[in-house]
Amino acid sequence: MANKKAKIVLYRRKREQKTNYRKRLRLLESGKLRLTFRTSNTKFLAQVVSFDTSGDKIIVGVDSSALKKNGWNYSSKNFPAAYLTGLLLAQKAKRNGVKEELILDTGLESPSQKGKTFAFLKGVLDGGLEVRHGSEDIFPEEEKMSGKAIQEYASSLKSENPEAFKKRFSKNLKENADPTQMQSVFEKVKQSLLA
Repeated sequence: MANKKAKIVLYRRKREQKTNYRKRLRLLESGKLRLTFRTSNTKFLAQVVSFDTSGDKIIVGVDSSALKKNGWNYSSKNFPAAYLTGLLLAQKAKRNGVKEELILDTGLESPSQKGKTFAFLKGVLDGGLEVRHGSEDIFPEEEKMSGKAIQEYASSLKSENPEAFKKRFSKNLKENADPTQMQSVFEKVKQSLLA
């Protein structure tokens, strides 16, 4: 008989690379509600989740495509959309009675400093929820979150090369969303969410 070591079979969700159990255990041991943030190919998904032995309970959830109802016809996956999704989630969570401090759960993702995950987190904090985080250096610059950088790029491209502008921003133009007005639309949507 061969003396082979028994093969260790990993949990199904670990095999499928859907769950990092070590990270999940640390988050659950905190005893706090989790603020989950996930990205798909077209939008952001965010939820406030509580742990239960029978399975996680979603208290409130939103996705960035819901911003269209508030007048945001631009991409659902850029920096301004990430910030506004955080703001929208915070408003919904407050209406559902979430008052305690949350802990950020990014799943398998390791968010980069000044990335979209932290733009989302800034939106949640500005919306009035408490979330444990490090220093303020992790957040992107205001001009990035408000769409000013995209607006400036679109304006310069429009004046230098109108054909490239139409090609690059065709999706926005189809939705009647002028990329050279993005910052003002961002401010309107932000005020409507805060109101």
